[in-house]
Amino acid sequence: MCGITGWISYDRELSAERATLEAMTQTMACRGPDAAGVWIDGHCGLGHRRLAVIDIEGGKQPMEVERDGRTVLVTTYSGEIYNYRELRAELAALGHVFRTSSDTEVALHAYLEWGEDFTQKLNGMYAFALWDPDEEQLLLVRDRMGIKPLYYHPTPDGVIFGSEPKAILAHPGVRPVVDAEGLAELVSFTKTPGHAVYRGMYELRPGHLLRLRREGLTVRPYWRLEAREHTDDLDTTIRTVRELLDDIVARQLIADVPLCTLLSGGLDSSVITALAAGGLAAEGKGPVRSFAVDFVGHTENFRPDDLRGTPDGPYAHALAEHVRSDHTDIVLDTVALMDQANRRAVLTARDLPFGLGEGDTSLYLLFKAIREQSTVALSGESADEVFGGYRWFHDEQVVKTETFPWHAAILAMGSFSGPDSGARESLFDQGLLEKLDLDGYRDARYREALAEVPYLDGQTGHERRMREICYLHLTRFVQYLLDRKDRMSMAVGLEVRVPFCDHRLVEYVFNTPWAMKTFDGREKSLLRAATRDVLPESVAQRVKSPYPSTQDPRYVEALRAEVRQLLAAGDAPVWPLVDPDAVRRAAESGGGEYRMQIELLLSINSWLRQYNPELAL
Repeated sequence: MCGITGWISYDRELSAERATLEAMTQTMACRGPDAAGVWIDGHCGLGHRRLAVIDIEGGKQPMEVERDGRTVLVTTYSGEIYNYRELRAELAALGHVFRTSSDTEVALHAYLEWGEDFTQKLNGMYAFALWDPDEEQLLLVRDRMGIKPLYYHPTPDGVIFGSEPKAILAHPGVRPVVDAEGLAELVSFTKTPGHAVYRGMYELRPGHLLRLRREGLTVRPYWRLEAREHTDDLDTTIRTVRELLDDIVARQLIADVPLCTLLSGGLDSSVITALAAGGLAAEGKGPVRSFAVDFVGHTENFRPDDLRGTPDGPYAHALAEHVRSDHTDIVLDTVALMDQANRRAVLTARDLPFGLGEGDTSLYLLFKAIREQSTVALSGESADEVFGGYRWFHDEQVVKTETFPWHAAILAMGSFSGPDSGARESLFDQGLLEKLDLDGYRDARYREALAEVPYLDGQTGHERRMREICYLHLTRFVQYLLDRKDRMSMAVGLEVRVPFCDHRLVEYVFNTPWAMKTFDGREKSLLRAATRDVLPESVAQRVKSPYPSTQDPRYVEALRAEVRQLLAAGDAPVWPLVDPDAVRRAAESGGGEYRMQIELLLSINSWLRQYNPELAL
């Protein structure tokens, strides 16, 4: 999978800057524990940390293509191109000669053959840089759905880039500065494409390509969702979805290292696990390994709530038994969730206090345990966004509300923490909240997103609104989840693949009418119909349940105890941002109220201590 970084400076020779490039590269050692490399020539410096997945010996980077004894193209590359074997054969027929078996080398030769149009050929998840020494030109490329991250920081004479902000922040010319807009982005639960929170830094948008030359920097899309008339009938649509899924999973089983699946017992992860089991069996391999996360005593003492009606354990075990997977439950306790080293690792992986608290820590610990046995995992992430799985897709009041649906759902429930705890940002100082104007910020971002939606001619009413809802999830909400999964997995050197993000499936289902997506009156009708034959009935019929969360009351009490310690110390760096009276009420409250707010408060406080950003408010 890997981590990449680089520095282009047209006004200086970078051969004397190796120490800086090595420091930037080292920040991503977790993303690539197997090897490191730095390439410097003239005005370009590239760094790479490698997680070896395909062609263990031959895929070392940065990788060059030489002709007549000189370098004509070099790359630092992160990700997987799932159709690299077909592309390699096509390029070989055109006269290209390969010296490795890696997909990295295929990307290099694809660009040499087709130029910037090579992006139309790629199927996969990727973020990479291509440097042409003759043209002194840099290309940065990010996959269509934004599965792999890529950030850049323009400079007066070039650009600095990296897989994560930490690589850019390691450059001596970059300071972590967060202004009012950045803080609003951070706490508003709004993932704006291109926004990196840190001032002067940007995230390359999914499906975009950045070109840097001496004359300047340009960014353009090479892919976006388009409106297309869906002419297939229901049976054909169901069959097409299944054919796509079979092909996607088969491609994503390719690896030269141990592979597994993430299995929650929900429809999405069960489909991927079942199809992976079948694919491996067809190749004479298997059984598939599967892993699930659980908490001590969770299944035995489970209490249904507004979000989760059933525990995952029994359903995960039913699917594992059905497909005969080699299954393991990773069982976590409150001590591990509250451990300062684990929470520090999560913050370091994120570079920002996004405030999912225990949801981030448990995912990190799950991936850490999996990495002891596997290097690659297949995930069911993004099926809800593609097929319409979230409860709020089917809530008439939420659908009608003129804001991001997930925000409307939070307001309808009071919050994810409870009906009395208020908004996520309710512990912040009132004067700061007025300055940030979070409602206005969310509304502006919502209007921007709506302006992008592609419609069919004459599309009106509910179908038009559900096209909007689906677009918002596929371009905003899913970005939040993909970023979380990438950071938590790569923090331990685990590559997580996301079959439901294959752009062919996304394009096809996006343009399927909403009435067809819900033809049986339920969520994810198409996915269930297309895969029912590989699932036990209990799993096929299970109602959507989000990623699990501990119900141990000791976890909430540990959070409140930590806040009380901050109150007693009186010098926490977060204090200028919060309302002390509100924080005291949260610390003294009983039950699970304010859990989400306290997790955000503690995360921001740790970030201010660890990263010491300048708050230009």
